[in-house]
Amino acid sequence: MITRSNAESAANSAGHAAQSAGNNPHLKTLAKAGYAVNGLLHGLIGAIAIGLAVGAGGESADQSGALGQLAQSPGGVFVIWIIVVGLTALGLWQVLQAFLVPGTDPKKVWAHRLKEIGKGVAYLFVAGTALTVALTGSADSSGSTASASASVLALPGGPVLLMIAGLAILVIGGYFVYKGVAKKFTEDLAVPAGTLGTVTVGLGVAGYIAKGIAVGVVGILVIVAGFTVDPSQSTGLDGALRSLAALPFGVAILVLVGLGLIAYGIYCFFRARFARL
Repeated sequence: MITRSNAESAANSAGHAAQSAGNNPHLKTLAKAGYAVNGLLHGLIGAIAIGLAVGAGGESADQSGALGQLAQSPGGVFVIWIIVVGLTALGLWQVLQAFLVPGTDPKKVWAHRLKEIGKGVAYLFVAGTALTVALTGSADSSGSTASASASVLALPGGPVLLMIAGLAILVIGGYFVYKGVAKKFTEDLAVPAGTLGTVTVGLGVAGYIAKGIAVGVVGILVIVAGFTVDPSQSTGLDGALRSLAALPFGVAILVLVGLGLIAYGIYCFFRARFARL
């Protein structure tokens, strides 16, 4: 029979194990490498987005497109394997942080835990995409997104579930914009003094706003897919960026978002250096 004391003891043991693993200097180093390779991916996505805007882009403007571009470069597969290791370490580190959330309010603690787990799962998903590219030479994020949307639509109440998922993604995009405008991301860093700190914060502001806009459009497309019961409308980040180009002044908007994603990519390198881990 499991008693309350046994459950608390197990929870404490899990917490101590997570803390021990989270304080491992090798894991921290790999996690910081994860921030850096995440920056590389965002920079490439931003460059592809600008290429789409000026009519010179052929790759998908998402993680699979960026990874595909790397795979075609000399030594690119080796870099992709580094991305796999870095993002896997970062994903695991984020999941471990879920067990180290301080506080006495269960609702706030669990909300924070779910947030950390969500981040970890996102990094691990991209690591999985990178692994697929490393092993096969290609991946299709847009097709996977549409396929996942089709699976949800096939469920009872699927359209409503998909619209709820899209709304959640839209909220995440809005949060990224807020995080950039309010400079909340500085809480994750030991911001250096002087010009370097100013540059780091400026890149973070521009980067989070651009990322928020891109993620928000992804959410809108998922909502549209649920409302129209058409999974082909849910085309992931690539479809979101391409849809921006179709708007009035869309080319200028897409260029600005692309530049913002490049700024976010550079910011991630600063985060790798100054992150509070």
